[in-house]
Amino acid sequence: MRQNPSFAMTDVGEIRRLIDQNPWVTIVSATDQGLVASHYAVLLDEGRDDFTIVGHVGKPDDLVHGLGERELLVVVQGPHGYVSPGWYGDVQSVPTWNFVSAHLSGIPELLTPEENLQVLERLVARFESGMPQPRLMWEPPNDPDFVRRLERGTVGFRLTPTRVVGKRKLSQNKSDEIVETVIAELEAGGSPYADPRLPGEMRRDFETRRAAR
Repeated sequence: MRQNPSFAMTDVGEIRRLIDQNPWVTIVSATDQGLVASHYAVLLDEGRDDFTIVGHVGKPDDLVHGLGERELLVVVQGPHGYVSPGWYGDVQSVPTWNFVSAHLSGIPELLTPEENLQVLERLVARFESGMPQPRLMWEPPNDPDFVRRLERGTVGFRLTPTRVVGKRKLSQNKSDEIVETVIAELEAGGSPYADPRLPGEMRRDFETRRAAR
């Protein structure tokens, strides 16, 4: 991801928030057969305060990626959306795409079966927490044998990235008036290609920057 100083996101807390709120990631690795990509959910490592993430892949994706043997790129995609030049008024302009994203690179370590079970349990608890009747991993009709068979079909990992690139492109290069207009258009549903969370992310960034002036 090409970095631009105007859009660089370097705050640890902000990148951790991005990961926590956007756990469905793309995992990319370079193999002898070419590039491969997979999609899985990850979590921040609850025992750390950095960018360390934990997750799992289903077998044989561990072999496909050479998990634990070569560098991975984990792409975290936050809110994003199309911005029309028509929102800028009667001036020369072109379309753009606002977004928040982070790239985490490094060689992951493989988890033990017990560590992997703990991660699987956390993943289920995290995403079931929003359901009207949460069903956790160890609850009936699941039994311990079923859960452990499930674990044996996966490989858990922990990635402490050696390189992190965060980018937040939210019209920071535009005037306050234009930023307000873009936010209003997005809130009104003016872009059919926009994450509904994008205007809130833009508002949060805009107010933070304005308060720092």
